[in-house]
Amino acid sequence: MTMQEPIGAAVVGCGAIFPLHAGAVQQLKGVQLKVVVDSDPAKAKEAATPYSCEAATDYLTLLDRDDIQVVHLCTPHHLHAEMATQLLRAGKHVLTEKPLAHHLEAAESVLAEARLSEAQLGVVFQNRYNASSQKIREFLESKTLGRLICLKGIVTWHRDEAYYADSPWRGRWSTEGGGVLINQAIHTLDLLQWFGGEVVSVQGSVTADALGDVIEVEDTAHASLRFKDGARGLFYATNAYLTNTPVELELVFEGGTLHQRNENLYLTRDGHESLVCEPPANLNDAGQIIGKSYWGSSHQLLIADFYDHVRSGTRFAIGAEEGLKTLRLIAELYRSSRTRDSR
Repeated sequence: MTMQEPIGAAVVGCGAIFPLHAGAVQQLKGVQLKVVVDSDPAKAKEAATPYSCEAATDYLTLLDRDDIQVVHLCTPHHLHAEMATQLLRAGKHVLTEKPLAHHLEAAESVLAEARLSEAQLGVVFQNRYNASSQKIREFLESKTLGRLICLKGIVTWHRDEAYYADSPWRGRWSTEGGGVLINQAIHTLDLLQWFGGEVVSVQGSVTADALGDVIEVEDTAHASLRFKDGARGLFYATNAYLTNTPVELELVFEGGTLHQRNENLYLTRDGHESLVCEPPANLNDAGQIIGKSYWGSSHQLLIADFYDHVRSGTRFAIGAEEGLKTLRLIAELYRSSRTRDSR
């Protein structure tokens, strides 16, 4: 591929998250979506039509194609590790939806493969690109509010029986790898460890409060986190609410408190609250919100950044190592729930 030729892209998996990836690729200059892949031929054809690209049913057909440089994985969790491994070995850059894999051992094998490959591997934690998340990082790095004392993340969303019936791979240990932790709240856990740094202790529990007769896995989880630098974290997540509300974040510093509400970031200092960050409107050409506001709409930003790193040959920041950090937290929380201790 010369610098003048467009980067050829493929998206594997044509489910709910597919339009965000395909739409983002379509918006990028110098990138061409060439193939969409799904094991269901009708679904692949339907997904390919708006983008005037090929439809395929087996991702292995991509391995020997010189016109495909980047492959997006939007498949069920248990397929991520094997697909990423095969694609990396073929020299393809891989951008995978979270999680990196459906269990820790598989994720560790992907990390080992990524370290051997000259190709990029990126994990989609799009909420790191939210305007409020970027502003929080600015405060942390500048230390203008002093030492971080504690932080919390709260996720109250709704998933019902129909959600799991629509995609039977969900709700099962063997295919989803967990419940609310690994599918929905993984983004908030990722932000907590991105803000707080290395986690040295996890104590908490997981339960099925509302969906125990529907799924094998948890719909609710809570945890206390202790960070290396001394900060404490509190985390709560559930799919047992009756609506989807915006994620709530709070970081308490020596010199003030940052609080994310309704995607706006506020600073409280000396008894006065001020708005310090308001997210820009993230709209498509039709004026519609890109993504779902309650879980963030920054896929476009992350995907564009990934392609910039592919072009430059520099390492994308959210690689396999970052994907593994959050999976380790999840694994420790499951272990703590089973044994009722912390580590």
